[in-house]
Amino acid sequence: MSDTVLTDTGTRGTDSAAPTLGATPAARTYADVTAVRASDPGAIERAWATRTTRPTVRGNGRLMIVAADHPARGALSVGSNATAMNSRTELLDRLRTALANPGVDGVLATADILDDLVLLGALEDKVVFSSMNRGGLAGASFELDDRMTGATAASTAKARMNGAKMLNRVALDDPGTLSMMTATAQAIDELAAHGLIAMLEPFLSRREGGKVVNDLSTDAVIKSMHVAQGLGSTSSHTWLKLPVVADMERVMDATTLPTLLLGGDPQEAPEETFASWSRALEIPAVRGLIVGRTLLYPRDGDVAAAVDTAVTMVR
Repeated sequence: MSDTVLTDTGTRGTDSAAPTLGATPAARTYADVTAVRASDPGAIERAWATRTTRPTVRGNGRLMIVAADHPARGALSVGSNATAMNSRTELLDRLRTALANPGVDGVLATADILDDLVLLGALEDKVVFSSMNRGGLAGASFELDDRMTGATAASTAKARMNGAKMLNRVALDDPGTLSMMTATAQAIDELAAHGLIAMLEPFLSRREGGKVVNDLSTDAVIKSMHVAQGLGSTSSHTWLKLPVVADMERVMDATTLPTLLLGGDPQEAPEETFASWSRALEIPAVRGLIVGRTLLYPRDGDVAAAVDTAVTMVR
């Protein structure tokens, strides 16, 4: 297993130490992470307990969050590369490069990735969102029965995170949608009881040729938003995570909830993708970006430059 880290140009280097504001990191290399997990698993809980936390909203209230919860659904592709996210250490390298940028507010990921990052001291003074429903494995016959197999509200609160995210794919012809909605409603209430954000990522979805696809038309996005934001007995702590589509002004008129823009898998030229984000960020109700593969796996390999571009737009 590699103990390297990306340099500020996005290439792999040799020093994996991460800056920290609080206690000394429990691990400095990836070999250390494995050794700590084997010999002292309680170190993970202690690292969460001593981590320097931060409020979700501060300063101008804008947020730049990097996301890395795709692997837990077996979604390891980036563009046409089906195995781009196979290497955990490379993913961690890229995440740590992004998190080292002071303009990046935090991260969204599953427990396995977050536990690695907290052991390495990479989550000091960062916003942290856990990922809850990863049961809808990519390509599975049960993909749309997206059950809660990740974080819980209790675990998110115990680790003093800021909230949790749920994927809400609504397929009108698939009964698995109902179990997702029921579980999401319960999770929203549980998170709100802890004073934590419930970040909902809604889509209208369907199967085409055996593959689940999301309808990214403006009206479909709006309909999915109305379904999602009505879940739970309270919306006091509910936020939305939405794709950038045509006519974002009309999309944002469909909600009063705080909203972050979803970057998605990079299919367009980077310049076009960044331009679409920039236009959408001008809408007052948009609070920032929450982006994964587009920034972590840019076509030119320069993670730091891609992150800098996104940070400049948000700030």
